[in-house]
Amino acid sequence: MNVRLLEKEGFAGLFLRLRAEGIGDKALLTALEQTPRTLFVSAAHADAAYQDRLLPTDCGSFAESANLVARLLSALAIEPGHRVLDIGTGSGFLAAVAARLAERVLTVDRYKTLVQLAQQRFAHLGLSNVTARQADGTKGMNGEGNFDRIIATGAFDGMPRHFVDQLASGGVMLAPLTMESGRAMMVRLTKIGSRFEREDLFEVPYQALTPGVAAAL
Repeated sequence: MNVRLLEKEGFAGLFLRLRAEGIGDKALLTALEQTPRTLFVSAAHADAAYQDRLLPTDCGSFAESANLVARLLSALAIEPGHRVLDIGTGSGFLAAVAARLAERVLTVDRYKTLVQLAQQRFAHLGLSNVTARQADGTKGMNGEGNFDRIIATGAFDGMPRHFVDQLASGGVMLAPLTMESGRAMMVRLTKIGSRFEREDLFEVPYQALTPGVAAAL
């Protein structure tokens, strides 16, 4: 099957699944449709690009499904004019979709290889408002000003309270928290004054964040 047909059929299936979940935000669906998923997976897994499962990427990590990306971005509720920090670039797909919704997106990853591949994909799509950088995102990105939205795709052991200072007033952070079971729960943290208001959303397949940048890869 050629890539164009893969994309058309894949997105149609995704659209139906998201509608069944109650996700119908037009701006989000348009951003997903305009961001070809096959560009963000290896050629060997192109046929599975839109399947609701994890797919391997370089550096031993994985790409979450397009379904999960849509659920996360729906919960994040990005609006035009927002500055977004994405911790854990991975394939770059989430950051690319977010860039179509936000004013600016900064995405960081500990792996130089993943950052370089993501930059190439953003350039291919003509997305000039998203920047990928190799960095340790476990403590956020001090010195970059405040963000309206922050999303992490690696799990924290406890509440990431230090991020509250990097959020604009009323800002929202999505962060996976490791539970006693060892699994991760995605929580939505809304900045109210100088504290977070927490809302548990759903379990996610993310592993614990690893501090520091990778010496190789």
